[in-house]
Parts: sequence; C-alpha cells; structure tokens
Amino acid sequence: MTAIDEPGAVADPSLDGPAVGVIVVAAGSGTRLGAGIPKAFVSLAGSTVLEHALAPVFRLRDAVQVVVVVPADRVGEAETIGRRAAGKAADHLRVVVGGETRQSSVLAGLAALWPGVRTVLVHDAARALTPTEQFERVIDAAARTGWGVVPGLPVTDTIKRVDASDLVEQTVDRAALRAVQTPQAFPRDALIAAFRVAEDRLAAATDDAALYADAGHPVLTVAGSEAAFKITTPWDAQRAERLLADRDRGREREVGARPTSSIRTGIGVDVHAFADDGELSLAGLSWPGERPLAGHSDGDAVAHAIVDALLSAAGLGDIGSMFGTDDPRFAGASGEVFLRAAVERLHAAGFVVVNVAVQLVGNRPRFAPRRTEAEGVLSALVHGPVSIAATTTDALGFTGRGEGVTAIATALIERR
Repeated sequence: MTAIDEPGAVADPSLDGPAVGVIVVAAGSGTRLGAGIPKAFVSLAGSTVLEHALAPVFRLRDAVQVVVVVPADRVGEAETIGRRAAGKAADHLRVVVGGETRQSSVLAGLAALWPGVRTVLVHDAARALTPTEQFERVIDAAARTGWGVVPGLPVTDTIKRVDASDLVEQTVDRAALRAVQTPQAFPRDALIAAFRVAEDRLAAATDDAALYADAGHPVLTVAGSEAAFKITTPWDAQRAERLLADRDRGREREVGARPTSSIRTGIGVDVHAFADDGELSLAGLSWPGERPLAGHSDGDAVAHAIVDALLSAAGLGDIGSMFGTDDPRFAGASGEVFLRAAVERLHAAGFVVVNVAVQLVGNRPRFAPRRTEAEGVLSALVHGPVSIAATTTDALGFTGRGEGVTAIATALIERR
C-alpha cells in the first residue's frame, strides 16, 4: 500500500485541527545552486531559505497545519528551523521525510495531514520570498470556488513555438499565458484522487496543478507576485539577498529604528608544538631550515586560527567540526586547503571577508622579513585584507621556551 492509499494514516485522529493545510516541499537537492547542501538549508541573509519560506505561512490570519517535507538526513535540522519560525504555533508544525520525486514528496506531506484538513496548499520552499498576501489570495479563491487555484504572472516575453529543428512555427499569443508559481491550492480529496489517476497512468508533471487538471478538475489562476520567484541559481540567491536587505532597510525607515548592522566578528586561536622532522609551514609559506610544527595536517597555526575566526564570525562551527582530525583525507593537508574551503562555506552562507588580523606568538621563525609576503598570500586566499603581527613572550611559557607557537586571529565579515 502506498502513502496515497491512506493519506491520514500517520495523523492524529483525535485532532480535527484547521481546515487548511500547507505542505512545504523542501526535499530538493539544489544542485544548480552549487552550495553543496539542499537549497532549503542554504543561508540567506542570516536565516535559511526554509525559515524565510515558513515565515509568511505563520503570518496567515487563520490557523493552518504546516507539513514540511525534507530529505531523511535533514529532519532534525528542519524541526529546529520550523520551531523557530513557528514560535508559539509550533504545535501546528510537522516535519516528514520526502521521496525521490516531487510527487512522492507531496504524497508524504498528504499522509501527514490532520483529518480536519479539507483544502491543501502545496508550496515550494525555494520560493522563499512569497508574500503572505499571495497565500491569502490563493486560500480565499479556493474557498470561494472549490476549485484548484494557482498564482501566476502574465508572460511579458514574446513566445515562439518551434519544431524539432528549432525552426519557428508560430508566435504564441502571450495574452493567454501565465507563468505559474506556488502555493497551489486544491480540495484535499480531489487532489488525492488526481494523484491516484497519475499513479495509474505512470504520469509525471512539473507541478501539482498539471496532475490535478489532467484528472479533469478545473484550475483557476489568481495574481502572483514578482517576489515569489524560485531560488535556483547563485544569481537567484544574490537577488533574494538584495531584496531582503532592501526590505529590512524599508522597515527600519518606517519605524525609525536604528539600522541593524550586517557586520559580524569572530575569533580563532591555534597552538602547535614543534616537531623534529619535516619543513615548517606557517602563514601560508614554507620556511626552509626551520623546525616544523606538529599536527594532523601541516600544523600551520596562522592559517588554522584564521579558519576558526571566519567560521566563528559566520556561526558555521569551527575547524574541528569541518575537518575532523580523524579524517585521513586531511592528513598532511596544507593550510591553503582549509582556508579555501572555509571561504567557500562563508560565501555560500552569504558573507564576504572585510578583514582579518592575526597575532603570532613565538620565538621562531623570524617573521618580520617575510611579513609582507605572508600577508599577500593569505589575503588572496580569503579574498580580503589580512594583517599579521608577531611577538614573543620574553622567554615566558612554552612559546618562550621555544616549544611551539600560538596564533590568535580575529575576523570581520559582512553579509552581502
């Protein structure tokens, strides 16, 4: 028996709940976004795409049940994000595991709806900036007509129909065309029946309204919103960041609030003892004739401290959680490897480096003659200015005894 055969099987039969349910589909891999993680969990202006997508749902005037569909390995993270977005309404939220296809993910969401839900909205988490008004418009139209309802925008480009050889066959009248968005609303029972028909036909579609219409049900369009674009590529993510920044500035002007800074700071400290064999790697440079620093990687205390400072500033953990010392892939790895990866993670989270400052503490090597060289190498790696100062402890402590070095880094980053 598939999930569609028994859509209320996992719901609590004691809860009738609200009449409207919103299924937020967040199970996609987000390959084209290039962040290395599912797009719903990519940071956007300090919050995840998923949290931005849920915010307008929890601003609806009437209560709804919210079901978030995510990959199996993201359930815990999604529950944390969902509870933060829901606040006092967290009892209206449920997170479930999606499937390999959009249809199977929607089916998983349908199976988690409470018995009292009669109208279902299916929404893409990737349309994270969809305004609450669009949800209200779709819900109202569905209640008024009892039909399927989809938001859409008029098509402004000229559309050509072409043949298999890309020769133009005709110009399509764009007045009759709409670019469809989400959320899409359907009567629950009719949607379930439409999915059954699609299963029987082994049919697939690019959106739920197509399956619904193919089953013979009417679908009405209502006005969409330019803000409800789908975040698919890095360009889309950058556009969304800018729109969110403009929105925040507008709210600050409205209430006369002090602008919220997009600047963040972080600190990192690394300590390494000297070893006997090998060549010293420090501050992105090789130091022939100097004793090496011991470590699972190359022991570059300056590079490692910078990595921790950057990750700390962005709230992305630390070097240990990103590159475990028990991972053989990083045995002997240079500090450059860690810095490049940390900066990539920083950029994926929506931040750029403003500057980094490092204090190196130790008797050796004599750093001043190569300070400018080291600063240039590290600045290129982090895509921002790096300054390094060096000092000793006047023969005090392990650094004063020549047993190793300490590096302390501070990082200043800014949300793009």
